[in-house]
Amino acid sequence: MTSPKRYLVTAALPYANGPVHIGHLAGCYLPADIYVRYLKAIGKEVLFICGSDEHGVPITIKAKKEGITPQQLVDKYHKIMGDAFKEFGIDFTYYGRTSSKVHHDTAQEFFKNLYDKNVFKEETTNQYYDESAKQFLADRYITGTCPRCGNTNAYGDQCEKCGTTLSPTDLINPKSTLSGEAPVLKETKNWFLPMGEIQQTQQFQNYITRFDSWKSNIKGQCNSWLTEGLQSRAMTRDLDWGVPVPLKDAEGKVLYVWFDAPIGYISATKEYLQNQAPSTEHRAPFSDWWQNEDTALIHFIGKDNIVFHAIIFPMMLMTHGNYILPTNVPANEFLNLEGDKISTSRNWAVWLHEYLVDFPNRQDELRYVLTSIAPETKDSEFTWKDFQTRVNSELVSIFGNFVNRVLVLSDKFYEGKIPDGTIELKDEKLKSAQQNAFDEVAKNLHQMTENLNAIKLRDALSNFINVARAGNKYLADTEPWKLIKTNTEQVKGIMFDALQICAKLAIAAEVFLPHTSKKLKIMLNKNELNWNELFNSTILHSQHQLGKAEILYKQVEDEEIQKQLDRLESIKKVNSQQPIVNTIHEVKADITYEDFDKLDLRVGKILEAEKVPKADKLLKLIVDLGFEKRTILSGIAEYYKPEELIGKSVTVIANLAPRKIRGIESQGMLLMAGNDFGKLYSIGPDKEIEAGSVVK
Repeated sequence: MTSPKRYLVTAALPYANGPVHIGHLAGCYLPADIYVRYLKAIGKEVLFICGSDEHGVPITIKAKKEGITPQQLVDKYHKIMGDAFKEFGIDFTYYGRTSSKVHHDTAQEFFKNLYDKNVFKEETTNQYYDESAKQFLADRYITGTCPRCGNTNAYGDQCEKCGTTLSPTDLINPKSTLSGEAPVLKETKNWFLPMGEIQQTQQFQNYITRFDSWKSNIKGQCNSWLTEGLQSRAMTRDLDWGVPVPLKDAEGKVLYVWFDAPIGYISATKEYLQNQAPSTEHRAPFSDWWQNEDTALIHFIGKDNIVFHAIIFPMMLMTHGNYILPTNVPANEFLNLEGDKISTSRNWAVWLHEYLVDFPNRQDELRYVLTSIAPETKDSEFTWKDFQTRVNSELVSIFGNFVNRVLVLSDKFYEGKIPDGTIELKDEKLKSAQQNAFDEVAKNLHQMTENLNAIKLRDALSNFINVARAGNKYLADTEPWKLIKTNTEQVKGIMFDALQICAKLAIAAEVFLPHTSKKLKIMLNKNELNWNELFNSTILHSQHQLGKAEILYKQVEDEEIQKQLDRLESIKKVNSQQPIVNTIHEVKADITYEDFDKLDLRVGKILEAEKVPKADKLLKLIVDLGFEKRTILSGIAEYYKPEELIGKSVTVIANLAPRKIRGIESQGMLLMAGNDFGKLYSIGPDKEIEAGSVVK
């Protein structure tokens, strides 16, 4: 699609079990908002859709902890998130919620459509059941000991201590969080989306050619899943909170939250068009937005949601048959905080609603910093010291300083009226400075628009601030505050030019820094500034009366930063005081010598080591076994740097059947020893020994 008639932009539905933090903002909400503001600025018809994701096990767990109902919980956080988004300047066209009747009806109709087409596979599987609570247990309702690190509070889907993805049956000594009792395996029926079959269809194969033009992190993760081969996934769950499965024999079952949630984009669009769309504004009907190939469907998400938005939801849409497929899925990586991963469970985060209280009317400072460090291609890090530096040295000293100097001088020299714009600079030094400024401003504005079109927002913001840099340099090179004493006419030309740059900044700032843009337009006394004027040589005309000059940004003081660092330090202290249980792992069931003798353990020497692209934990190793060299993938990247392993002797299970991981065949496994403190050690000979030696 080369030139869409309209754009339907979505941002991932945030879970309504807690407030929004800066990782959420940098991941998808701020990038989506910037892109939507740009589309609107250039005259495109756009819907920007989001809403609270109000179903799923985390909701019920949090509600139980707070002693309230799931509905009360989602009502509480729906308001907190919605208010914070609005104050921050995330300009959703509509912010819905998945507990609404329109959403329930839409999701049930969608499920029934696929069911009637025999898309689903009905399967009976064994699932953990709490006999005391008389309830099947979702993964997060089961805790136990992690088989990898010994954490006694691992969940049935993941150990949050070591990060290992788990299944409930992997846990040692599993317990129900409802009763504290050991659950039993019991048969239950659910409906599965046969993703492996859909993967083979021509329609899906045609669709995935779109990946070639998408960001490399999306393409890499999706291709890894596709190379492995997709497995069927249950689209229903045994729960009492969610959208009920609309079948007679499905009592006590709800739609899987990842089936239900993306349909929220559809239901929120319906709600807006039915109830909220301004009657005086031309608005395309629902069918044009979701069922017309002239519409570009763009999902802004974080990297943990890539597969759901780039593979699973498109499979749902295509099997339904009445919907367009994603045009692009621009996913960002993760934002870390002060050297550690952001964690809601450990309260290690900068919460948006708290920032807005601590830094009132300074939304754009956070917008600027988060965009300038956006994790577009790899994880990035937010630190309070860097926040202070970027605000003070860039927003205050470059952008704010330029605007303030221009407006203050205009008031001083011309009583706030724009001087004659026909003055030609005759001095060669002045003419050279003027040409350099014009060239630099034009170049960066053109690059900015190209980067906005390509959704390279970090680069686009850099271009924006470079326009202010060019303005500052123009003033520094021409020194109008000195020149006014000897050549008043030439100063008129310089100040006229500088005011045009201020107007260009006011226009471009609407995309990145909307609160600043509004303030600057008032200072310029020009509220009606349009994007199509951005490349005009004259935007503000002679004798136009300017408004009052005000400070755009104020310095971030050391005391303000120390307050935030002290808060994080207190959180770190609380987390460090949590007891660490040194678990003694149960000895597994006895085996015979014959069982042990089946293992072919060999000494190997690591010749090469490198990280596997787009896989945080995997290293690709070339290991010499004496008789041959093997490629072995090992999940030890968080414990060892590749260069540390070169030449190291290790013990290898040499007769383990090969297995493809992320499209690479792994031809063995390293023996490692781990403890409860997140350490992992390789097991190898303590003396030099030939590669290929048998370990007995």
